[in-house]
Amino acid sequence: MTSRGLGELPRIGPAVITLGVFDGVHLGHRHVIQATMREAHQRGVASVALVFSPHPDEVIRPDIRVERLLPPEVTLERLRMAGVDHALEIRFDGALRSMEPEAFLAALAPAIELRAITMTPDSAFGRARAGTLARISELGAANGWDCIAVEPLIVDGRVVSSSRIRDALRDGETESAGSLLGSAPFLRGSVVHGDERGRGLGFPTANLAFNYSAALPALGIYLGRVHVPHRNVGPDHPALVSVGVRPTFHDDGRVLVEVYLLDWDGDLYDATLDLELDARLREERRFQSVDSLVAQMHVDEADARRRLRP
Repeated sequence: MTSRGLGELPRIGPAVITLGVFDGVHLGHRHVIQATMREAHQRGVASVALVFSPHPDEVIRPDIRVERLLPPEVTLERLRMAGVDHALEIRFDGALRSMEPEAFLAALAPAIELRAITMTPDSAFGRARAGTLARISELGAANGWDCIAVEPLIVDGRVVSSSRIRDALRDGETESAGSLLGSAPFLRGSVVHGDERGRGLGFPTANLAFNYSAALPALGIYLGRVHVPHRNVGPDHPALVSVGVRPTFHDDGRVLVEVYLLDWDGDLYDATLDLELDARLREERRFQSVDSLVAQMHVDEADARRRLRP
């Protein structure tokens, strides 16, 4: 999916906007989106979410890659599912980074006739993050539109944020991450050929490759659910998921995501697989023998089936 420049936006007309990265479209994001939709409804205009891509941190620091909770296309899908009228991906580059906030907002015209913008108190945009809530409020008062302050969503005494959710995943706390996301942690990958070691052990797996920098959970074995469109799988087909480096086999240290579908047999190569992670069953361990590993895999499968019982 190709992001748009400011001069390439579709004609929308009068609108209330919000802007950001929206990685994960978590409960905090939905809180802001709902406020945006509410303001738009009161004014009888469209609600718009402008989504910066790539992540601004990657433009500011080209040597890093931000681990993403959702691939970009799913971010847009989920924003629309949340109810916003228009979710538009805006290309974030050096030129956009250097724009003053008033120039950025002016450049939205004629595609968007700004009626209001929603922001949290700690959000900012534009050159040197000059577009603070206070500054944008001043611009709105001078130009005939409103700046709406939306307090951030607090859960368990802390702000719901993408970084907080990434931290939970790194600790293997998929259920905690899911409670903040409002849905289970999500991965989308292409099924690629592996060494078929799992098949030889009696647990044929689909090996995933990602075309984005996916936020992976801590190494371990997880209970998950998969959906493979056009391959007669899912939605919500149960699976065991290994996120690990396969220490028993002394592999090269690359983190692999391998998915074993329960009660299913077929060819998934080259398919796109959507995966939701429900719970961590155990940490990754090195076993003294392949037989010990296979015995543990049977224990993991039994544990997964027990958890799946109504």
